[in-house]
Amino acid sequence: MVEEAIESFVEAQGLWFAVVVLAAGGVILIAFVEKLISYMTRAAVGLGVSVFSLAILFTGFEFDDTILALVFASGGLEDAALGTALGTALAIVGITLAVAAVARPFSVEIPRDYLALMVVSPLILLPLVLLGTLSVIHGVALLGVFFAFLAYIVYMEHHRDVPVFRDTDVVERVETDGGIPQSDGGVTAHERLEPILEDRLVGGLSYAGYVWVGLAGVALAGVVLGSVLIEAGSEVVLEESGLEETVFGATVITLLLTFENVLLTLEPVRRGIPEIGIGHVIGSVVFSVTGNIGFILLLADLNIGSSVLYFHFPALLVVTALGAYFIATGRIRRWHGLLLGGLYVGYWIVAVFVFGGVPISG
Repeated sequence: MVEEAIESFVEAQGLWFAVVVLAAGGVILIAFVEKLISYMTRAAVGLGVSVFSLAILFTGFEFDDTILALVFASGGLEDAALGTALGTALAIVGITLAVAAVARPFSVEIPRDYLALMVVSPLILLPLVLLGTLSVIHGVALLGVFFAFLAYIVYMEHHRDVPVFRDTDVVERVETDGGIPQSDGGVTAHERLEPILEDRLVGGLSYAGYVWVGLAGVALAGVVLGSVLIEAGSEVVLEESGLEETVFGATVITLLLTFENVLLTLEPVRRGIPEIGIGHVIGSVVFSVTGNIGFILLLADLNIGSSVLYFHFPALLVVTALGAYFIATGRIRRWHGLLLGGLYVGYWIVAVFVFGGVPISG
């Protein structure tokens, strides 16, 4: 596995090199998150599609968590694989959305049916959890649910009178020398695309929208690279510091591994495009509890333990439903983030000291 090879190389170089790799990963991640957001918004304008659906497609897939879960499943660690999927869904709301709310409260309008899908997706697992044992048939079904979710989003965004961030939330005014068309109004001054160098190179092309999509794919690869470097560097730093077995060490690891998700939610909010951040949250939750587990089941059967049924799964339902309710109010407030974060910390403490572990990716 590439990630393991990188970590082994970093570990062989010593602590100082691990710190450099960790810092470099952070710089790369931040830079490419900025680019990804810029490219996605321009692709949406150029192709006349919804940036919300692009956010689902580009950031809703948790590629790194899926790869990790598949490695666990193929190696006989099915429980760890399931924990990765459930832990990601919990962390997306309990950490990512919470941090964004506390750092920068924001307004956002997301159709209620999308939020309903976010709440219902974990409930789809309920009959499967009650079965106790899941097989490849259930995996195929979960993958079908996820791709049906994607199809529904794309269909609705294409047919809505006002798709999310296509008509009303596209830029009010952009530098016209970049070749990006102006909208016919209806947004506030802070919801403008900030000019970037690539505008002059790509903006005038007749097929610019497709080029922006390609560039968004490159930026996404950069985001993944930055995340891998952060994970490799942070794990070596904690191991060399002797903290890997402590609660503090595990907490630091968790925060570092969710840094990518926090940026993908917080940065769009800062840029005045919160729909991208919320698209990331909704897409990641749905993918984690459907597509991610579906891929795991293609490799190995899962036996659902009692702690999943009586603790981890109910916690996921509560946190997800509460996060969806806060989004539905149209205004994410600081106390919303504090409450979600507090619930997640409480869940984490109970999971560690009562159930002996918490299902968190990494």
